[in-house]
Amino acid sequence: MVSIIIVNLNGCEYLKVCFQSLSSLTFNNHEIILVDNASSDDSVEFVKKDYPEIKIIENKENLGFAEANNIGAKETKGEYLLFLNNDTKVKPDFLNKLVSRMEEDFTIGVCQGKLLIMDNPKKFEAIGAYLTFTGFLKHIGLNEIDRDQYNQEREIFSSRGACMLIRRNIFERIGGFDKDFFAYFEESDVAWRVWLAGYRIIYIPQSVIYHKMGATTQNLAFSFIQYHSYKNRICSLIKNPELKNLFFLLPFHLFLCLTLVFVSLLCLKDGRAGAILKAIVWNIKHLRATLQKRRFVQSQIRKVRDREIFSRVGVRIPFTQFWGSMKWFVNKGW
Repeated sequence: MVSIIIVNLNGCEYLKVCFQSLSSLTFNNHEIILVDNASSDDSVEFVKKDYPEIKIIENKENLGFAEANNIGAKETKGEYLLFLNNDTKVKPDFLNKLVSRMEEDFTIGVCQGKLLIMDNPKKFEAIGAYLTFTGFLKHIGLNEIDRDQYNQEREIFSSRGACMLIRRNIFERIGGFDKDFFAYFEESDVAWRVWLAGYRIIYIPQSVIYHKMGATTQNLAFSFIQYHSYKNRICSLIKNPELKNLFFLLPFHLFLCLTLVFVSLLCLKDGRAGAILKAIVWNIKHLRATLQKRRFVQSQIRKVRDREIFSRVGVRIPFTQFWGSMKWFVNKGW
């Protein structure tokens, strides 16, 4: 059985498209749980009226993407958990492709299908992400036109949070999403712990999903997005690497962050410098709690050395490409 968990915040217009596509699923053994983060639109009323079979959890406040998914997961019955964004549309057989592949190979802990941009279905959102020595991720296939170049199954470091299927027992073993993350990088933090636990993450191109990229975040302030992105990434870099890699990855990443602060101030980029500094300060204030999380990860979850993970789903970046990426981060806000 698959439990489909959808977190929603004022996304009624997107839910109509999402649920209509889910109603055509050819995989029948599933349940749907909607976790509503105190929406002020008609989302809950719409689902109650048009889809009364769907279980609804109504949070009294916006708890963010990570904790809302944790709450939804606790109310599920399935052996598999599918975390699906509310602004997606799925092919009828997309779930069959994911589940059947995971049933064939129990070394697979998480899988992701082919994510295409809903408004331009010939283009990829991304097929997944790989870890780099900078602490930033390299997103493979980002905004590329689909020319069948990614039609082969492959291992990825992190799946996209828009559509991620994970075994329930693994999700519970690694502690679920970090509730302090609120939103952004939460799926990559989970993915890192899945690899540490000795399981693989796979991209499966036969499963097709369309995502209205950015629809759920279009009303969020730029500085809010930057703050949580950097806060969570730094926190994950403290929790997950081995000690020797922590002493390389974290200082280098912080150096890059401070470099971006300096460049952003020179370029007068609104809000970015302050957001990055605020993210660093948050991690300093919460260092004791993060180190407790690190002890849990290293003592209770880790079964695999970093070397094995990095050799499989880490990528090297030539200096010229690295410098180009730094300029792109400054210009685009990543």
